[in-house]
Amino acid sequence: MSSPLTDLRVLDLSRVLAGPYCTMMLADLGAEVIKVEMPGRGDDTRQWGPPFAGGEAAYYLSVNRNKRGLTLNLKNERGREILRRLACQADVLVENFRVGTMDEWDLGYEMLRSINSRLIYCAITGYGQIGPTCHRPGYDFIIQAQGGIMSITGPPEGPPMKVGVAIVDITAGLYAGVAILAALHERERSGQGQYIDIALLDAQVAWLANVGSNYLVSGQRPGRHGNAHPNIVPYEPFATSDGWIAVGVGNDRQWQRLCATAGWEDLAADPRFEDNPRRVDNRATLIPILQERFRQRPSEEWRAKLLQVGIPCAPINAIDQVFADPQVLARDMMVELPHPTAGTVKVAGSPFKLSRTPVCLDKAPPLLGQHSDEILRTHLGYSDAEIARLRDEGVI
Repeated sequence: MSSPLTDLRVLDLSRVLAGPYCTMMLADLGAEVIKVEMPGRGDDTRQWGPPFAGGEAAYYLSVNRNKRGLTLNLKNERGREILRRLACQADVLVENFRVGTMDEWDLGYEMLRSINSRLIYCAITGYGQIGPTCHRPGYDFIIQAQGGIMSITGPPEGPPMKVGVAIVDITAGLYAGVAILAALHERERSGQGQYIDIALLDAQVAWLANVGSNYLVSGQRPGRHGNAHPNIVPYEPFATSDGWIAVGVGNDRQWQRLCATAGWEDLAADPRFEDNPRRVDNRATLIPILQERFRQRPSEEWRAKLLQVGIPCAPINAIDQVFADPQVLARDMMVELPHPTAGTVKVAGSPFKLSRTPVCLDKAPPLLGQHSDEILRTHLGYSDAEIARLRDEGVI
C-alpha cells in the first residue's frame, strides 16, 4: 500500500525542532524528505545530549526519522547551485534561517519560484517575516515567556513556569504541516506554489485558545491555576492515600455521579456546588474539601470506582510508565528502527492512523550526509568522480 504523500519531494533545510518536526510528519506520511545539513557539523541537535545512541543524540533522533541525509555547504556557490537544481524537482521546501538569510544566498522564495513556480516554500522563524522584532532569533523558551503561556503555567503563588516540552516549537511545526498540506491542495486547482510564513510567536498566541478568549471577552488578566482548569471545577490532580490521581469532571452529570459514587451526598446537595459556574466561583471552598476526601482512599480504588461510572481519571504516569502503558503499546506509539551505528533505536510512534494508506515508519534518522552520494547520483546525475571532487572542495 502506498502512503498518502508518496509522490511528494520535500527539501528540509530546517534545524532543531519546529521545522524537523514538521518535515518528519510529512516523511511519516510518505513524502521523500531530504534533510540538508552543513558538512562536518549538521543539525545542532546531533550534539544535544546525553543521552546518545550510536553517536547520535536522542534529541536529534526524536524528530528526523524517515528522512534521507544530504550535506551541502550553502555558503559555497556550488552548494547553492546544487540546491537550486534540487529545488527545481521539489514540491516543498522548509527552512528556519533568520529572516533574510536565504535571500542573501540567492535562495529566497522569489528566486526559487522563478525556476519552479509550483514550489511550496515554508519559512519558520521566531517572529515572522514582518513586524518590529522580525529579525530577532526565536527560541521556544523565550516565546513561551513573551507569548503568555508562562504567565498562566505554574502554581498560583509560585513563579511562572514553562511547559515541560518545547511546546511552541512543536505546535509551530504542526501549524506548518497543516499550512503545507493546504497549499498543496490549493496547488491542484491553481497549478501554483506559494510562500508560507510561520512564526513561533503566532503559534503561541493562537493556541492560548480558551484562556486567550477569556481575556478578550472579559478584559480580565488570567492568572495561574497550577494544575487546575480556569473554567471547570473539579478538574485537577488530587493526592490519594498512596499517590496521585487526575480527575476531570467535565459536566454537572459527572459531578453528581462523583458525589454518588464517593458517598458525598452533602456536596451533591450543597447549592454552592450545584453547577459548574457555582463550583468555579466557590473553587477556594470546594477544592480543600475534595483534597481531604480524596486522601482517604488509595489511587487504584479511586480509579476503578470513577471509571466504572464514566468519570475521566488516570494515574499520573512517569515517562517510563507511559511507554509501558498497554494502550500506548497497542496503538504502536513506540517503535524500534534499525540504525547503522546504534543497531536499533526506539522512537515515539506516529499519531496518524489512516485505514487505507497507513504511515510507514521504517527509516532511522540519517547519519550526517548518509545519502549524499545517492541523492546527487540519482536525482542530479552526478558521476562518482564529480561527487568525490565536491567532497574534496567542501561542497558536500
